[in-house]
Amino acid sequence: MSQTTYSYSSVDSISKSIPSFKLIVIQATSFCNLDCDYCYLPDRAIKEKISVDIIEAIFTKIFKSSFFRNNISVCWHAGEPLALSQKLYETFFLLINQLSEKYNVQDYKIRQNLQTNATLITQKWCDFFIRHKVSVGVSVDGPAFLHDRHRKTRKGIGSHAATLRGIRLLQQNQIPFRVITVLTQDSLDYPDEIFQFFLDHKISHVGFNVEEIEGIHRASSLQQEGTTERFRKFLQRWWELTKANIDPSISLREFEKIGSFIYHNKRIHRNDQTTPFEIVSIDTKGNFSTFSPELLSMPSPEYGDFILGNLKYDTFESVCNTEKFQRLYEAISIGVEQCRQSCQYFGFCGGGAPSNKYYENGAFQSTETMNCCLHQQAVVDTMLTNLEALLKVQ
Repeated sequence: MSQTTYSYSSVDSISKSIPSFKLIVIQATSFCNLDCDYCYLPDRAIKEKISVDIIEAIFTKIFKSSFFRNNISVCWHAGEPLALSQKLYETFFLLINQLSEKYNVQDYKIRQNLQTNATLITQKWCDFFIRHKVSVGVSVDGPAFLHDRHRKTRKGIGSHAATLRGIRLLQQNQIPFRVITVLTQDSLDYPDEIFQFFLDHKISHVGFNVEEIEGIHRASSLQQEGTTERFRKFLQRWWELTKANIDPSISLREFEKIGSFIYHNKRIHRNDQTTPFEIVSIDTKGNFSTFSPELLSMPSPEYGDFILGNLKYDTFESVCNTEKFQRLYEAISIGVEQCRQSCQYFGFCGGGAPSNKYYENGAFQSTETMNCCLHQQAVVDTMLTNLEALLKVQ
């Protein structure tokens, strides 16, 4: 297969070649009050925080960018965002609104999202979420005996009780939230217990992440022999439990996504992690990258790092002419094409996650990963098998 060189000769050609921003991931602080053993972030013990000046640079460049052509979501993530003071976020949000009034002439919507471990949620934070219409995501790995194996404080104490306190406050204030659960080898024997935990705590919107090999997390418990079959059995049991508990029930993100593709006969050609600038990740210093958010903080023997520029000095458009961006884009695009040519599941995932390919296979120019087998292929197969069974019954 011949390799294509991706080259942009002008800002106008860049703007026409690249879709608009979808998601801006901002690291408000590198610090996290937890020390989860499967975390990929290298600097989560360092108490760096983003400044007002950096926020001004970020949103001025976003609003002025030729890639800002639609509504966008801003996600405060990567570190524990609530480790910063509420007063500081009030300053950030006021400044963002002022910059939007000045530069966002098309009046595109800016949706604020925040991903938290929920241990630091208070009533004042709930008031803040309501006042600013912040969408909240919570990380919780099910019942305490599973959650506390991996999600501990820096003193080695399980965080489950503190996370549940935060969840109860969200519920008492009628603040909708979604949950992300990381599935490890420990989880796969307990689909019933995890499902019942969500039912008992009236948690209705759940997404599964698998324990991935990324960044400083160089091995996963899911690498064990026999995991794929165990994972498929886990998903099958989850399907059965969902079907048996229609009211109330639990909406699983993975089933929703694949179910929508099947129902609408929809397939994709690329995903937002393989399309430049649909996702932009920005750290506390204003350094930014694109493609998979997990790449931003990581060193690389081949690329040095995955930082493309700094928004104090650079624009998003200007870095597209750099050698580093073009090398990254070319390598990722080759990997997407390899997936397109070799994988029957391509239409459901659009070429996988570049970060998984790089850290599992050692190169972006590669195909199947553990994440593909579990998080994509197993979900598709489970959905198709069960939908075909339902059609036969009808």
